[in-house]
Amino acid sequence: MSIDPTQESSVASDAHAVRTVAVIDIGTTSIRMAVAEITENSSIRVLEHLSQAVNIGKDTFTRGSIRRRTIEQCVGVLQSYQQILSEYQISDSEDIHVVATSAVRESDNSLAFVDRIYIATGLIVDVIDAAEASRITFLGVQYELSDAITNEQTVMCEVGGGSTELIIVENSMVSYSHTFRLGAMRLREAIDSHSAAIKKSRRIMESQIRRTLESITEHINGDSPHRLLALGGDIRFATTIISKQSSTNQPRTIKTKDLRLFTDKILTMSTDDIVADFDMALTYPEAETLGPALLSYVVLADLLGIDEIVISQANLRDGLLREMAQHEGWISEFQNHVVGSALDLGRKYGFDELHAIHVADLSRTLFQQLQSMHQLDARFETILYAAALLHEIGLFVSNNSYHKHTMYLINNSELFGMGKTNLMLIALVARYHRRASPQPKHEGYENLDRDERVAVAKLAAILRIAITLDASRSQRIRNLKTTITEQQLVITTSDSQDLSLEQLAITEQGNLFNETFGMKVLLSEPTA
Repeated sequence: MSIDPTQESSVASDAHAVRTVAVIDIGTTSIRMAVAEITENSSIRVLEHLSQAVNIGKDTFTRGSIRRRTIEQCVGVLQSYQQILSEYQISDSEDIHVVATSAVRESDNSLAFVDRIYIATGLIVDVIDAAEASRITFLGVQYELSDAITNEQTVMCEVGGGSTELIIVENSMVSYSHTFRLGAMRLREAIDSHSAAIKKSRRIMESQIRRTLESITEHINGDSPHRLLALGGDIRFATTIISKQSSTNQPRTIKTKDLRLFTDKILTMSTDDIVADFDMALTYPEAETLGPALLSYVVLADLLGIDEIVISQANLRDGLLREMAQHEGWISEFQNHVVGSALDLGRKYGFDELHAIHVADLSRTLFQQLQSMHQLDARFETILYAAALLHEIGLFVSNNSYHKHTMYLINNSELFGMGKTNLMLIALVARYHRRASPQPKHEGYENLDRDERVAVAKLAAILRIAITLDASRSQRIRNLKTTITEQQLVITTSDSQDLSLEQLAITEQGNLFNETFGMKVLLSEPTA
């Protein structure tokens, strides 16, 4: 039987278009892996899910470090996963992404842990910080619930073993993001250390949860409808039991009162009883954290006045797969969420919003028009825009040296999806919007590598020019055109006949641009 050459070509093309990948999440109580196919059009088909219980969180949150026995247990789990990866013929490091979250991140021997994993398996473990975990998780949820998120204010919550992630989405934009050091394993270990009676243990946990999460109500818009979207294995398990329905890939809804009754029952049971009552559907580490996690969701629902909770089926691995599928982590949609979070921070400190947004827009225009000069990628455009929005928030503290206060406030705040490194870059760019140029001895700047130092200097130089273009704070200059000639950057605009104030500001503030790019800046009068 002969094969049509065109058909053979089509089959080969289809096979080539499918990419088989794997993501592994080293969490507080388990190591989970998802294997999936990604097609040429970025659709995802999950082929297999695996999960193995581990005690990383128990070690970290009680001892401060991961025991050698636990590390070797993790090595064994990952080696068994590697056998499965070989069956799927997944060997390229670009097709395998391994991440670890708070239990590894907060352990004193986290470096020893990731080094041992690499030596034993060759797998590179990416220990992600809280902001990165929030960004990735949101990426998975966003595609599952994009329509619902668009129409109302949504409070997204995931109670993990070591921390609780809260994200508020309004009008499709992240307006608030924060990770609290409140996790089910932390709560369990705190109670166990006091050996309190069951009723007293519940009161202690509930009081701690309420104190930790009550600040969320300050960020809720009372004029618009809102809902609670809960993520996490504990709440998914509870929903399956409460609804008496098998698990599904679609979001589900449960009554807060039903969750409260189920939580009350779980909190009176021992770990052995929980495992036995549910026919071994939970591992012992999962059974230990079930009650504290569910109580956290109940308390949050009460704080928000929510009668029903929407349960998402998405998880961190879904976000990792989505990120691998779309190839680009700094897409415009993600940048918009960072901006929304930065605006929320700016409003907290009473910034001049009109001026800040206008300077940020001018900064973006300059960044895009000067691409051939600075040669920085989309990540740095987002960093520049956020720094421009926040460059004056230090005025909340004092007029004196407010650029330094700005750096401190940014560096000690949370911006959605911005890990420690990116947050420091934003803080430094904002700090250098005035006064001294970057110096090797300056805090934060001294710890950057060469490429990051150069990027900060370039972005700060651009930011200073953008600020001078709104020296009048009237937002009168909007349209810009840049021309690069020998030793000079010429900026022309048709938006004003009198540019004397802006020209004076450029003369005073253009020194950093000259130092960095080797050229002076000229703001040209509009031609008649």
